[in-house]
Amino acid sequence: MAGVPLPLRKALTSALWVMSVAATMPLAAAAAPSPPQVDARLADQAALKQALERNDLSAAAALATQIVTRTEERFGKDAAELVNPLTNLGTVAYRRGDFVAAEIAYQRAVRLIDGQLSGADRRLIRPLQGLGETWLAAGKPNEATIALKRAVDLSRNLDGLYNIEQLDLVDALIEALEGADRLSEAEREHQNAFRVVETAYGKKDLRLIEPLDRYARWYESVGRYATARGLHARALQLAEELSPTKPVLGVPALRGLARTWFLEALYGPEIEPTTAGPEMGDGTELFAPNAGAGRLNNDGERALRFALAILDAQKPIDAVLRSETLVQLGDWHLIAGNGSRAFGHYADAWKALDALPEQRKWLQSPRLLFYRAPATAASRLRPTDPTEYVAREVRFRVHVGRDGKVIEPAVESSDAPDATQKSAAFALRRARYAPRLENGEPAETEGVPFRETLLVRIPKENPAPPAPEAPHPAR
Repeated sequence: MAGVPLPLRKALTSALWVMSVAATMPLAAAAAPSPPQVDARLADQAALKQALERNDLSAAAALATQIVTRTEERFGKDAAELVNPLTNLGTVAYRRGDFVAAEIAYQRAVRLIDGQLSGADRRLIRPLQGLGETWLAAGKPNEATIALKRAVDLSRNLDGLYNIEQLDLVDALIEALEGADRLSEAEREHQNAFRVVETAYGKKDLRLIEPLDRYARWYESVGRYATARGLHARALQLAEELSPTKPVLGVPALRGLARTWFLEALYGPEIEPTTAGPEMGDGTELFAPNAGAGRLNNDGERALRFALAILDAQKPIDAVLRSETLVQLGDWHLIAGNGSRAFGHYADAWKALDALPEQRKWLQSPRLLFYRAPATAASRLRPTDPTEYVAREVRFRVHVGRDGKVIEPAVESSDAPDATQKSAAFALRRARYAPRLENGEPAETEGVPFRETLLVRIPKENPAPPAPEAPHPAR
């Protein structure tokens, strides 16, 4: 799916809505069409499905366009029967990365039925979702939230507040809200999504484990580590109570618990500044005094070792999950300052994948473990009036040492002022990577790309001094 910059969700990865032509057949019969017309549309739909299954998007686009044309010829260009074909056409364009064509198709589908049933038309949900996904992929999160919120509201109004079919829509809406920096609304939708699952399955069900993990990761991403830890603990309790003969179900929760302690030690329960301030520290201390951070909690290491014991007892062993857990334990010791133990775990993680060498790709590049953005970074600065600032970008090439430390970041390009460049370089020097592995051994890496976006205050123009008065002519 080249050209599509974000994962496609279920409604967009399926072979479209393959019943869309068949759904119009009763109307078609009423219009007494000739059998060849019906057969042609059905044949086109079957061919479209096959093209998508073999990922032949060029053929799929031609077929989707042909179905729209034949539907127009049969019902007219303003007929509601075009909604599904247009939605299919938009989805094919989306999968091809042609977001302009996708937007046009989805918007036309919405216009055909918008307002006909006081806005509560089920047929609006899919094109609205497609439109929102398209705007999200095109980097327009604010526009995406409007379409996706409307689709979610329709689903809840038509199928009930806690209908489980809405989850794909809610996932997309959360992503759009996060992209628009509307985190309080995103949190509310996370809560709603989990309530939907809990209502559908009950509070004691193994199917809650994955939603609990997803919900906890959200809190991790916004620095709410204690809250995340509570959700991981609940998932672990469910696994222990409901699946005592299959303890591997608790491994993600154990890893999640360790991750919260790891992140909390690095970043602390901090409150981000809303205005730029001076950078503190000399760049030599990983756990900076001003960060509000602490030391690694030993319970995190114990959780990881418990997870490894569970994985080692499984038959057959899940090599990928075991390798990932070993890497996480290696990262723990690297940050704790015990390089030899870290490298031993990395070597074991590499060896665990001897039968699956293609799974090692993510270990063959440095991985960023710790980075505190400068106070002027767009990810941290929340100015009262955003119009007073302009975004500037600085691109670095980083030399990462065998121990994961940044040797010296080099500015590759930048349109930011020198002072903000220096603050970004200072922050990057304090970052910590996990080194890339070469045959299981840590290795230096040069030229690792890194990009930071900074907010620079626009200088206010001083008003021009008044022009001197012309001298009066002599009398």
